[in-house]
This record gives sequence, C-alpha cells and structure tokens, in this order.
Amino acid sequence: MADVQFLLLVSATIFIVDGKIINHVRHEVRKFPDDFLFGTATASYQVEGAWNEDGKSESIWDHITHENPCVTKDCLNGDIADDSYHQYKRDVEMMRELGLDYYRFSLSWPRILPTSFPDKINEAGVQYYNNLIDEMLKYNIKPMVTLYHWDLPQKLQEMGGWTNPNIIDWYSDYARVVFELFGDRVKDWITINEPHPVCNFGYGDKTMAPLLNIKGVADYMCAKNLLLAHAKAYHIYDKEFRPTQGGKIFIALSAQWYDAEHEEFSVAAQEANDFLWAIYSHPIFSKTGDFPKSVKETVAAKSAQQGFPRSRLPEFTQEEIDYIRGTSDYFGLNHYFTKYVYRNESVVNYYESPSFEDDYGVIMYTYDDWKIGESDFTKFVPWGFYKLLTKIRQDYDNPPVIITENGFATLGGLNDDDRITYYKHYMNAMLDAMEDGSDVQGYTAWSLMDNFEWLQGYTQRFGLYEVDYESPERTRTPRKSAFVYKQILRTRELDMHYEPDTNVMTIDEGH
Repeated sequence: MADVQFLLLVSATIFIVDGKIINHVRHEVRKFPDDFLFGTATASYQVEGAWNEDGKSESIWDHITHENPCVTKDCLNGDIADDSYHQYKRDVEMMRELGLDYYRFSLSWPRILPTSFPDKINEAGVQYYNNLIDEMLKYNIKPMVTLYHWDLPQKLQEMGGWTNPNIIDWYSDYARVVFELFGDRVKDWITINEPHPVCNFGYGDKTMAPLLNIKGVADYMCAKNLLLAHAKAYHIYDKEFRPTQGGKIFIALSAQWYDAEHEEFSVAAQEANDFLWAIYSHPIFSKTGDFPKSVKETVAAKSAQQGFPRSRLPEFTQEEIDYIRGTSDYFGLNHYFTKYVYRNESVVNYYESPSFEDDYGVIMYTYDDWKIGESDFTKFVPWGFYKLLTKIRQDYDNPPVIITENGFATLGGLNDDDRITYYKHYMNAMLDAMEDGSDVQGYTAWSLMDNFEWLQGYTQRFGLYEVDYESPERTRTPRKSAFVYKQILRTRELDMHYEPDTNVMTIDEGH
C-alpha cells in the first residue's frame, strides 16, 4: 500500500489511498435544519410536449430535432415528451406524494411569446402556467420558476441568438412580461439555467442546440451577452417588482469539480475550475467581478499567438463589471460529477485550436470505480461535491446556496438502488459542508420524472418516477428512490440504512 494520509474533517474522515479519495461515511441518522427546503426539478422542453399546440411557436430544440431526427441518440424528440402540458394535475399529484416544499420548472419562451417579443402574448400558454402554479399553491407547494432553460425561440436564433448583443433586450423584455404575469404568486425566480452548456455546448460545440460549433469565439460571445442579460433581468426585478412582489431572483450555474490527483497539477485544476464554471460565477459573486484573471490572461495570450488582433474573450467595461456583480440572491448550483485533470506536454495539439478546450488546456480522467450502475452518464464522487461547496464558501464569502439540480442517470427500471446510493452519499457530503459552515438552504433532485435528456433522447433516465413512453397518457410510476426521497422529506433526516416499503405511494396528510 502507498502512503496513507488522514484528512480529518468536522464530519467525516477522507482516506487518500494510492491517490484516490474515498469517503468514510457517517452512518448515524443526520438531521437537516428545520428550515431546510426540498424540491425536484424539470424543464419545459424536456417534459411539456404540445410543441405546436395552442399558439406555441418553434424553439431551437424543435428545430434541430425536426430538421435532423437522428441528431438525438434514439432519433426521438420532445414533441410529446411527458405530456405535462396536458398532465399537469398528475405532476402536482406526484409532488404531493413526495411531500415537496417546492417544484422547480421552466417557462417556454416561445409558448408565452410566439413572436419572441412582447407584441403578442399567447393567452393559452399563459393559462397553462397559471393552472400549474395555482394547482401547486392549492397544496402549499412553492413554484421555483426558471425563465430560460435552453429552448430559445428559433426566430431569435436566426438573428444570432446569444451571440447577438440585442438578446440582452430581447431576454429582459421577456423577463418583464413573466414577472408581470406570474410574480404575484411566484417568489423564487431563476434567470438562466446553466450558462456553460448554453454557450459552450451550443455555440462552441455541437452537443446542444443550436449546434453552431464555432469554437473559441461564439462560446465567449455568448458568455458575455448571457451574463449581461441575466444582470438586466435581475435589476428589472429588483427595481420594478421586488418592492411589491417580495421575491428572490438568482442564476443556476452548472459547476462540476475538477481536482488534481497529484500536487504538480494543482494549478491546472484551479484553472479548469476557473474556465468551466467560475467564468460565470466570478463576475457575479466575487468582490472584484469580471471574468477570472486566469481566463482573461490565457485567452488573450493564446489569441495573440494565433494571430487574432484582440482577445477572443470579449472584455467587460468597468460599468458592465459593476452592473453584473452582486446580481444573484442565491448561488444556484447544478452538480453531477467530478473529474481529475492534468497538464503536461501531451496536451499540446490535443484539442482543436482555437477552442475553449485548447484554452483551458487540461486533460481529464476518472476511475472505473467511480461508475456505479449501468449508465456512464454520471459518476459517483461525493467528496467532489463537498470540495466544490467548500470552494464556493471560501471564494465568495459564503453565499446562500440552493442546490438547483443533483441527480443520477440509469437506463430505466423501478428498482434503482444505485440512484439511492448516489442521493444518500451526495446529501451526506452536502451535510458535511453545511457542518463546516456552508450556507446551503435547499436541495433539488433532478428529476421529478424521466424526461427528454437532450441529445441523449430518452436513453438516460433521471426520474424519481419512471415514465412509460409507450402509453398514450405517459403513465408515471414511483421508483424505489421516490419512496426514499419521500422519507427524507417527511422526517427531515438522512438515514443511510433506511429501506422503504414500495407497495403503495400515498399522499401524507397536509399535502
């Protein structure tokens, strides 16, 4: 056996063996704070269906899946998805079965504004969201509403989408409309879900709509405009609506953890985190604002070497830096996995140049034993979640955090013990961080039910409820994990040894 070091934490022992970090899990029942909140999440294109019903116009996901049906792994699309547009009462019934404090869902921009602009408001689309919100509130389930979860109107994409600076106004006009329509009942708003996939996968690659794949240029243009659009929506809410509506507004950032297995790669790991998530968090949550220094310096240097007359990363003015800084009431955190990184001579010419990947300049790897279950889509590395939460606390003066997504993919089936293992251990790591002082105030399981998983189609299943896509009504059936999550919510406790009775899912009194 190689050297064994012991890193003593307040709540757990982590063993470092042969370079691998293994959590020593506490097995006593652990309590959540009395005011801690639990929810689940979905997104409009992934569950609603009704893609062209009642006046809804085309989104970028409608467009790419119709133009090339086999752009997705199973050649399927979200035309019907989970049919939540028609099945919203069953969706709320599932929320009641679980005993949720809140439900996070997103609005479809082209369903509400079919021209993309406020000149025409689609009353049928508005009524659908009114029905959903009112049905939830009837049972004391708080709506947590995301304004933008990736389904941009196709018309706006044809005008440049997130690379066109006019989108700052287009998006903020849309935001003002929905604040006016729903803000009397919605008190938790998320401006934009996961900027990194929006910009890097959709504009700098071809793994998300709109599949532009303009590497190292479009992705950075998108990043600047998206941050300014988020900030403008925040200021509109803060000045025009918060005084009377009294809600909160924040952004949901995807942040995975990138670590160095060996000390010599610690700078590479720090820069990987700077590029892959702090590029969006640093402008908002740091004391200085702006993009991280390492990102600015690296992209500027590489751009000069490549013959560009200026950095491919657009600069913020000081006025823009000040405008963006502080524009989030919570740190909304979507987290799924951890990777190790290294940087040596092998990274030279490893990636296409110019590109975002070439700019951050690291190679990533994982261990085989980080995989549990059949799916390769998510990895089991709970210690990375702890380290990420610790980093956010230390770097940003301990902002209030809501885990806006955390979940595990399977290939289907009701007996999902691997998902249960994932949830329990990630919540355990979160509680460790909270005992150390991290101000985590809520946890959102992704997802309430199986749904359209973007270019993976329906091949990856994240739901607490299994959806039968062969049935016309898209029947939803609780998995074993749903019963475990229900028990956590019911007791406000994490019991690593709890085994549920999965015979009947009932609605507890008060829900």
